[in-house]
Amino acid sequence: MSHEKFQECIDACDACAAACDHCAAACLGENDVKMMARCIALDMDCAQLCRLASACMARGSEFAAALCRQCADVCAACGDECGKHQMDHCQECAAACRRCADACRAMSAAA
Repeated sequence: MSHEKFQECIDACDACAAACDHCAAACLGENDVKMMARCIALDMDCAQLCRLASACMARGSEFAAALCRQCADVCAACGDECGKHQMDHCQECAAACRRCADACRAMSAAA
């Protein structure tokens, strides 16, 4: 599996991981951090899985498609949770998660 074939998905995963890291850090600065707990937890899970999926695609791992299917599910959950909050960082993260979920679904279907 050539990593160039999946560069769009790699880029989406990398961008999503960065957006999730930013969102988690910004959520920690909100007045009601407890209200943001699920958002922060999903941000952290999503960022880590996106990084793993990106690395596996770059290496041409035989498990890349399976990881991308899982990544799409986690990105969708994170996007749904972030989308519930009106802060800019949450809305930007939700959009990045949705783009990544779409890219991961397309990648796993094409692999």
